[in-house]
Amino acid sequence: MVVRNRLLRELFSLSDTENGATGRLQTGVRSPAAWRPSWMGRSLFWLFVVRILRSASQAYLAIIVPLYVAQLGYDALHLGILFTAASIVSALLAAATGVLADSFGRKTFLILISLLTAGGGLGFALSGNFAVLLAAAAIGTIGRGGGAGSGGNWGPFYPAEQALIAEHSNDACRTTVFGALSFVGVVAGALGSLLGWVPRLLQRFASLPLLDGYRALFALTAFFGLAMAAAVLPVHERPVETGGLRPAPRTTASQLSQQKFRFPRFGLSSNSWRIIARFMIANVFQGLGIGMLGPFIVYWFYRAFGVGSGELASLFFIINLAVAVPYLLAGRVAQIMGSVKTVALTRLLGVFLLLAMVTMPSFHLAALLYTLWMIVFTLAVPIAQSYLMGVIDRAERASAAGLTSFPWQAASSAGPYITGDLMQHVGIALPFELSALLGAVSAALYWIFFRNVLPPEEHETGADGAAAR
Repeated sequence: MVVRNRLLRELFSLSDTENGATGRLQTGVRSPAAWRPSWMGRSLFWLFVVRILRSASQAYLAIIVPLYVAQLGYDALHLGILFTAASIVSALLAAATGVLADSFGRKTFLILISLLTAGGGLGFALSGNFAVLLAAAAIGTIGRGGGAGSGGNWGPFYPAEQALIAEHSNDACRTTVFGALSFVGVVAGALGSLLGWVPRLLQRFASLPLLDGYRALFALTAFFGLAMAAAVLPVHERPVETGGLRPAPRTTASQLSQQKFRFPRFGLSSNSWRIIARFMIANVFQGLGIGMLGPFIVYWFYRAFGVGSGELASLFFIINLAVAVPYLLAGRVAQIMGSVKTVALTRLLGVFLLLAMVTMPSFHLAALLYTLWMIVFTLAVPIAQSYLMGVIDRAERASAAGLTSFPWQAASSAGPYITGDLMQHVGIALPFELSALLGAVSAALYWIFFRNVLPPEEHETGADGAAAR
């Protein structure tokens, strides 16, 4: 009870200042800004609005895209090609966005990618030609990243968004902000997934063909993309070249890199590259494991227990709501346990939950363990994201986010093909067992690589350890 009350006070303390300052209203009448959390400035507010729009659209797209493609008469091979193309282009765009956004402006890329999303939705709404759908899915990353519990933490949008979120958060509340962002994203995703009922409702009550109902949602996606671009406009971005970003704390490795190790590789210092390279190695294993699991979990439940879309839709809605709580607790848990230890331990715990899930004799037991796995997995996501932003120089954050996400997304794009082949020719549970093994490797590497590399907030609280050498 005490922990909960403290958490609520931290999340919803009142403020009317930009960038999370702690000045409070002294009048008896509270302005709308006074109802925001203490760290919620105007720019963060609009970034949260963007995340809500993106998460809601990605959630229903993940449901309707396969159904739409099937209704058009295309088979599973075409669907696989569609998603593979979207995944590969998404990975390339994420890397490019990260590298270029630090130089040309993070807002610029958020607006550009929002417009690409609008274009992708419009392509799906106006055409059933497979070549058009392929191009629309690729440029708009249509149908990718909207799975249960994702909260919008996916794709080329995120590197620039991640850097802007960190820019408008101080070190003490950064992990809490990332957790809250994921929280609102996953709640928006849960509600957005309910929009997947729209085509059926339009068919039943308006006698509209299913294809037209799907096209209506793709048109809505185009509108959401334009709304996202508009919501980015009020966000304030301080130019890196003018020194507007706050200087890094003296205790972090990033300041040393500015002074000693700068060299022209995407404009990044050698010390940042050492950190980024470690993330990239660990993310290859984690990304491949998640890629083998995510796209086929529905198929596994269907094959193993014979459940239909109704039971699975209910399960995924519950999962979306369940993982919202860990997102809110991320800042507190990281403060108590330390960021690196939390990420490593949660990934390791996820290994045992996943291995236990494939041995369960009933759908409900397997669903329970899968829900617990999602809760554990999602707890680590905002902590790892905030940690990266803490140990990388503020002028290099978008580049770091893009480069570290590239191996994750590239490896995850190979996962569906491997899983499909293993399920077809070896065993239905083997891919998930391999996914658990890859998760264990990722957890071990994460601990080995970063146990002595502390973010500034853990230096400030006197956490043990040394900065990156």
